[in-house]
Amino acid sequence: MGTGVAACQVLLRCLRRAPSSVLSPPQFGSCHLHLPLCIRCRLLCSSSSSQSTAQSTQSNRSELTPLSRQTVPELSLQSLLDMGFTDLQAEQISDSVSKLRGTSAARHALSTLTALFVLGLNPSSVLKLLEKCPDLYTFKESMLQQRVGNLRKLGLGEGSLQRVVAYCPDILTVPVKTIKHVVVFLREKCLFTVQQVTDILRESPAVVLENRSQLEYKFQYVYFRMGVKQAEMVKSKLFRFPLDEVRCRHCFLERRGLYETPDKKGQTLIINPKLESVLNVDEDTFLSDVAMASTEEYEVFKRLMARECLEEERQVDAESDDDKEEEEEEDDDEDEEVEGKSAYRKRRKR
Repeated sequence: MGTGVAACQVLLRCLRRAPSSVLSPPQFGSCHLHLPLCIRCRLLCSSSSSQSTAQSTQSNRSELTPLSRQTVPELSLQSLLDMGFTDLQAEQISDSVSKLRGTSAARHALSTLTALFVLGLNPSSVLKLLEKCPDLYTFKESMLQQRVGNLRKLGLGEGSLQRVVAYCPDILTVPVKTIKHVVVFLREKCLFTVQQVTDILRESPAVVLENRSQLEYKFQYVYFRMGVKQAEMVKSKLFRFPLDEVRCRHCFLERRGLYETPDKKGQTLIINPKLESVLNVDEDTFLSDVAMASTEEYEVFKRLMARECLEEERQVDAESDDDKEEEEEEDDDEDEEVEGKSAYRKRRKR
């Protein structure tokens, strides 16, 4: 066994020193080794393969070295033109990216544009979207694709997804975890169905950006104070409107005797206008068709409401920690529906 190993080592040394070509038979000179032909062929193949492997490894290193030193190519005007942008649009995008120097915009701009095109948007839509939300330049393509995939899982199909992103591009800046928390809140706290949550995301995508406490209070106000159920909230696109506007229009109608809070059985002495006709119309239509009042009257009322809200905020700031602890203890003793209603009443009391 040891003799065979030694013979192999001698043969390899001879092969290295031989000046002849690899293809020619090896010349052993004074080394008269009588080895079987199969062993000599095996050693020859081993030597040639080791030489070729070393050469290929060295060539691969020489090829990889310059590539590893290359930086990510920046967005150029020509690359933008190749994507389908006009000269003016390409300049606008280039200027926007240059203003975001010092951030990751220069590195991720090309991947951001790619992700938006994969979504199915045309160059004009992409430009408008990025003008609304230039922060999208700073996100990686993989992150954008992950968030788009999450929206698809929530029921936003082709067409609806593109409209949502175009209407509210900031939705792509919201982490997946945050959107899931909003969906859980709408399902478990507000008792919307799965389809209703999908409709809310499609019609009012900015709901994922809203402060959670404000979102909860808005729902409680419309549900308990105005007596509106979930289906009508979705139909009227409630979550598109800020809380102050909802409360201002409702209180204006209430003080004019045109709206009444339903009793425990959901009954009223008058016929309340639908939430859609209160919110989902412009101010002039609201005043002429619903409130039947002048613009001057409504402007005076809005100033009074703003003053009342300011006083309420001051009272809330002036409350002691003991009062807050008592309120929390009272809330813990009530069931889910009564808890929500009492929270709303305490907010109104302030």
